[in-house]
Amino acid sequence: MKRLLTPLAAACLLAAVAPSLAAAPYTGFYVFGDSLSDAGQFPDPGGPDGATRRFTNRVGPTYLSGNGEVFALNATQILSLKLGLGSLTGSTSPVNAALGLPDGNNWAVGGNTTSQVLDSITGSGEGSVVELVDGTNLRQRDAFLVDLANRGQSLDSNALYYVNGGGNDFLDFLVLNVPAATASAGRLMDSVNALQQAGARYIMAPLLGDLSQTPFALGAGLSNFIAPLASAFNTELVRQLATVNAEIIPLNVPLLVREVLASPASYGLASDQNLSLTCFSGCANVNPVYGISGTTPDPSKLLFNDSVHPTIAAQQAFADYAASLLAAPWEITLLPEMAYGTLRAHEGQLRNQWQAEADVWQSEGQWRSFVAGAGQQLDIDKQEAGASADGNGYSLSLGGSYRLDAAWRLGVALGLYEQKLQAGEENSNYQVQSTLATAFAQYQENRWWADLALTGGYLDYNDLKRKFDIGQATRGEKGDTTGELWSLSGRLGYDIAQPGSQWHLSPFISAEYARVEVDGYSENGSTSTALNYADQVRKSRQLGAGVQGRFQLSPETLLFAEVVRNREYADDSSDVRIELNSLPGIDFTLDGYTPDDSLVQASVGVSQKLTTDLSLRAAYSYGHASSVDQQGVGLSLSLEL
Repeated sequence: MKRLLTPLAAACLLAAVAPSLAAAPYTGFYVFGDSLSDAGQFPDPGGPDGATRRFTNRVGPTYLSGNGEVFALNATQILSLKLGLGSLTGSTSPVNAALGLPDGNNWAVGGNTTSQVLDSITGSGEGSVVELVDGTNLRQRDAFLVDLANRGQSLDSNALYYVNGGGNDFLDFLVLNVPAATASAGRLMDSVNALQQAGARYIMAPLLGDLSQTPFALGAGLSNFIAPLASAFNTELVRQLATVNAEIIPLNVPLLVREVLASPASYGLASDQNLSLTCFSGCANVNPVYGISGTTPDPSKLLFNDSVHPTIAAQQAFADYAASLLAAPWEITLLPEMAYGTLRAHEGQLRNQWQAEADVWQSEGQWRSFVAGAGQQLDIDKQEAGASADGNGYSLSLGGSYRLDAAWRLGVALGLYEQKLQAGEENSNYQVQSTLATAFAQYQENRWWADLALTGGYLDYNDLKRKFDIGQATRGEKGDTTGELWSLSGRLGYDIAQPGSQWHLSPFISAEYARVEVDGYSENGSTSTALNYADQVRKSRQLGAGVQGRFQLSPETLLFAEVVRNREYADDSSDVRIELNSLPGIDFTLDGYTPDDSLVQASVGVSQKLTTDLSLRAAYSYGHASSVDQQGVGLSLSLEL
């Protein structure tokens, strides 16, 4: 039998819109648990017609039943909206059934114990039941997996699943000692394992909040009794979560709450009130200032709505916390893309140099040197599992070439680059300083030409700051790491113009293999949001075709241009393995940026001979793919020695 902790009311669905982090990389969102994530299974007689109840405060301004005010969204509903997956509604709501509305994907029911959470998934007993305190059964459905089987469907492995529970085991006095606490955690793990065995890949699992620091426990003098039991529950939960063969995304809720309580004003909460002992309404210690009967009622200033349930302020913080973990790989997988963008700029600058010198190599046995400065801009569009980003950078390059004979020239180049990128909803800041070295060989004879370049580089990511919202606060987690890259590229072309012509046109084909590796690193500290990332490797295998053109405007002035289309054959989505610094041992791998399968690059430039041995060159380049735009401008001096 389901026992609810407070008198039942209800709420209609809020017409609320949360800013979407990205187009959803998940195909759906399914929630199982108790009142902390119940999206509205029960009717709300104190709200508007068709309203359902959620276990948090009403939206105001009076916060009272009967005034047409609905209940605020809970954390899972806010998270669903942030993921772009739409409104999350109850799976077994009698209100939905009465109104002819479809059932939703939220199977959490207020009052559920861990056994009942499992039953809502596997259907070994009651399945999903919405039942009043007096035992009145408002509606009953087959459990989630049973319902799927009855409809001839299988579990969606690309959806996100959310499992919480355990609080009612304590409040129903099913947990009175450590063995009972570990057994309770084990029953919640049965739900996680049931979903995993049915095919779930992505499972979010919040740790049990510290019940000892709630108005219920503190008001009843039970804090010292509950604290070690809640700790034992979470210890066992963490131990078992680490063994599940799925992408388990844990939420360190107890640590997050401690961090909020340590600096409440940062999160918009009252800093001069006892936020653990008092509540907004429905507990023994209603806050005298911000409580419903206080001088200035405002649940957004408090942590607890009643003796155990969070206010909308806490619900928002929990949703933001979950979203920050899901969104982290969307930004962090852009680190290899920053380096790859630097490589494209470096190679493009060299090729502009080569094109300007195509028919005017230095004499045999002579050296020619160059120095160049350039600026770059990199824009990355939002993807299903990738954040939008805008970046800029600058570089200084120098090098030289030596002509072996009539057909061959060898050379080296060194480039120093700095690239900055702002990514995500809160403009996270990422920076890399790159040192790239290239050895190249060039060939030209009888209108045929070719070049081959080998590039290696060292990457110094010395200022990485991931930023995100937690409620009204904007947090930043910092770290730094290093990396390396190398590439091998070549082109083969044929000049269709006659020797000595003012114009030249050369169709060509190209090929490149590149590899970027970013070393794993940990964000500083052990906060609830600090993460550890494994190594990332980005490979590129490209074939291309293009055309170069040159026009000798005057004996001193040359115009040159090129356009090339490259096909990317290594275009699988990138991913990164992550774990919370505060919960080592539970790692999860999530998808991130997906490289485009084709890239069009174009450049145009001018070379002006200043003296017999000295030339000044300027060039503009542009690269475009479905999710990337890259621009660059450069200026160089070339001197024959």
